[in-house]
Amino acid sequence: MEKSKYYVVRDKALPEVLQKVAEAKQLLDKNRSMTVQEATERLGLSRSSFYKYKDDIAPFSDNTRGKTVTLVIQMEDEPGLLSDLLHVVSDYRANILTIHQTIPVNGIATVTLSVEVRDNTGDMSGLVEEIENMTGIQNIKILGVER
Repeated sequence: MEKSKYYVVRDKALPEVLQKVAEAKQLLDKNRSMTVQEATERLGLSRSSFYKYKDDIAPFSDNTRGKTVTLVIQMEDEPGLLSDLLHVVSDYRANILTIHQTIPVNGIATVTLSVEVRDNTGDMSGLVEEIENMTGIQNIKILGVER
């Protein structure tokens, strides 16, 4: 029996059908009285596609509780930017386990940040998106999710 492989993929890289399956699952979670038929019709998705993929796709944050998430962030070498980044992590109540920052090269530093995702930690995809949208952040990647 072959082991399952897991990937972290940005939503824009997913085929439309998988995006719609994820959206249908969110609709069904938010509105318990909604049927699969209603959710799939609303999104223009076939029920067979929903059932084919529903167990194989989940939002990033659904799979991170109780785990360590390691992020690699490329950021401009600006006073206070690392503090601002850590403030965002604090706002989401993720427990910082390790921080490693390289010496800036050409004005860009790389920060590797490992955080523990606890039960009271906010939505990790929201955390990643908020960091990504900060002024001075060049790039953010999810390096791994570990137990």
